[in-house]
Amino acid sequence: MPGEFDFISRFLSHFPKARVPVGPGDDCAVLPPSRHPQCVTTDALVEDVHFTRAAFSAEDIGHKALAVNLSDLASMGATPRWFVCALALPRDYPARELSGLARGMSALARAHRIALVGGNFTAARELSLTITAAGETSRPPLTRAGARPGDLLYVSGTLGDARLGLAHLRAGKRRGDAVRRQRRPEPRVALGRLAARFASAALDVSDGLAQDLGHLCQASRVRAEVELSRLPLSEVVRREAGAEAALAGGEDYELLMAVPPGRGRAFERACGAGGHAVTRIGVFSEGKGWVIRDAAGREVERPGGFDHFG
Repeated sequence: MPGEFDFISRFLSHFPKARVPVGPGDDCAVLPPSRHPQCVTTDALVEDVHFTRAAFSAEDIGHKALAVNLSDLASMGATPRWFVCALALPRDYPARELSGLARGMSALARAHRIALVGGNFTAARELSLTITAAGETSRPPLTRAGARPGDLLYVSGTLGDARLGLAHLRAGKRRGDAVRRQRRPEPRVALGRLAARFASAALDVSDGLAQDLGHLCQASRVRAEVELSRLPLSEVVRREAGAEAALAGGEDYELLMAVPPGRGRAFERACGAGGHAVTRIGVFSEGKGWVIRDAAGREVERPGGFDHFG
């Protein structure tokens, strides 16, 4: 039966050698010094909380574990550089599945030129992957606290697809764009770097627009007004789920951005030139919290977002 070091060798074989002073295999990774601000994040994917092995392939799980961390770096406008991965595996976890985890993770790592520099393996009852990722930015990092009254509120992509995809998976449906968005979210790293030139604040939509916009408003001490008709929905979400999924659904990993009004048009032009879909969905003002209004200007009841302990 393969042991810990066999698992480590198998997993590492799918990643290129990290160009750092000391990488995997020692007690610590040693990273080169940087002249730029460093952004560091960590997140975990846990079996039967974030995924099931019946509905997700090993490649899906490996991809998503790294993607959710890259999304955090994207929201700060950072360029991904290094990550470490701690894997907890059931004792009977198949070696071929471990290779699948590595393939899904390494493909995304190559796409974003981020290097695996260390990690850990341990035995556990269920599968879990915990990643700590680091990036750097040549500009001041975007945070949740920079929005100001008058700033325009933008969101990337479409909302609600991942929530609908989860519903499809639970119903036994294994294909379709919504399922893909749930299994393999695409972190908006390039958009985050572009947004750093224009935006005053940002965060990623991981727990649903309703929840995450509240975090931004609280950190920035502003109020937001959202126009229901402007929420970007894919055709399948519009047809099957509606705006409720866009507001309450988590795991879209799109970017929510505050942009000063004088930079709005330039930001939209830059996004268009770069192939990034963004939609202006509202505006910030003085006050607290946020509201959403229908086409007639009436306030609409707000749903809640995802809470791990709710």
